[in-house]
Amino acid sequence: MRPFKTILRSLSLLALILSFARAQTDFRALYPKFKTVSLVNPLPIARSDALVCIDLEQLQFKQLENYSFIVLRDGQEIPSQKLGTKLYLVTDLAPSAQQKIELRYVKQANLNRNYPQRTHAELSPKRGGYFQDKKYVGGDFVSVLYEEVPQEHIDHDTYYRYEGPGWESDLVGYRFYLDWRNRIDIFGKKVRQMVLPGVGLDGFDSYHTMADWGMDIFKVGESMGIGSLALWRSGKLYFVSQVEKITCRINADGPVVAQIRTDFQGWQAADQKRDLKSFLTIAAGSRLTAHKIQLNSSADTLATGLAKTAGCLFLQSEPNTDGWHYIALWGLQSLAGDNLGTAIFFRKADLVRLTEDELNYLVLLKLTNNNLKYYFAAAWEQEPDGIKDAAAFEKYLNLTRQLLNNPVQVKF
Repeated sequence: MRPFKTILRSLSLLALILSFARAQTDFRALYPKFKTVSLVNPLPIARSDALVCIDLEQLQFKQLENYSFIVLRDGQEIPSQKLGTKLYLVTDLAPSAQQKIELRYVKQANLNRNYPQRTHAELSPKRGGYFQDKKYVGGDFVSVLYEEVPQEHIDHDTYYRYEGPGWESDLVGYRFYLDWRNRIDIFGKKVRQMVLPGVGLDGFDSYHTMADWGMDIFKVGESMGIGSLALWRSGKLYFVSQVEKITCRINADGPVVAQIRTDFQGWQAADQKRDLKSFLTIAAGSRLTAHKIQLNSSADTLATGLAKTAGCLFLQSEPNTDGWHYIALWGLQSLAGDNLGTAIFFRKADLVRLTEDELNYLVLLKLTNNNLKYYFAAAWEQEPDGIKDAAAFEKYLNLTRQLLNNPVQVKF
């Protein structure tokens, strides 16, 4: 007869094996129904971390908000994220390949899966203090999902951690100033993990000094920064500065996509008030931020652009083609004293014209049905496996343009 301890060890091992087997099959029990979806790469090139957006409304679910979803590829679960009526995932695709996935679902709301965090968005005001003499005195930073900006808030009053909301992927981070400036800035990252939750806790502007994770690497000042928004009228820029009410919401905080929504009510510019909605979205494995604009006036011309830096190389896509285009800068424009690439991607159909002023290269754009979408991107040479020279940056720009013009096709 086998010793009791040996039998006990054997039973424990068996229990461990059975537990592991259950862990591999639990998702099928939790999500019993499924649909097969084909993802098609229309390009003869490999795609890494290709963003896929599945429109769940096309599957005709009733009360979609009551359903939870997972995605299986080759029988293995991969990270996915539901945002509104869309399901997002990233996947690798071989050249001209078709990849089949299982979209499994259950009628149960908000079943959360534990996926690696590859994107993040946050907003951290102070609580427990008070405004006095153009400063916020006392209090501690807390992370919130929604905030109506206090009327007393001004620039540099220490109320918001790093002056406004921030968002990041595993490649790059951004922030914008949630005050009259409303400009967008860049965080360069030397690591892949999410870093913003720890930024600015050890001093109001400590992120301007190089740390293990990276630093704020861009000088914005009075310029457009990267991808900021303004109204263009009679040769003049009107930034989103005079606003009656501002609210900011974290719509999504990863793991696959992060999104910030900001509503500007009563934006006064060029003798007229407007209501503006801004959606900033970043995806895992990407430097791109998608900026979607909704404005209650389609007649306006909007402007975005890039801050000029002396000595930088200006790059531009071939103008005599349709689809997505870009303007970009490469050179010693990082506050760390090294190379940084900045870019704006826009649709040719939306373009009014390209121009410039003393501080900026400008892209003037028109709205269609009160909507506009463009992208911006930054590439810092100190990123892990970062882009090191102008030739590599231009290669990235042309590849990104090609990918935007040929998105992954989703077929049910």
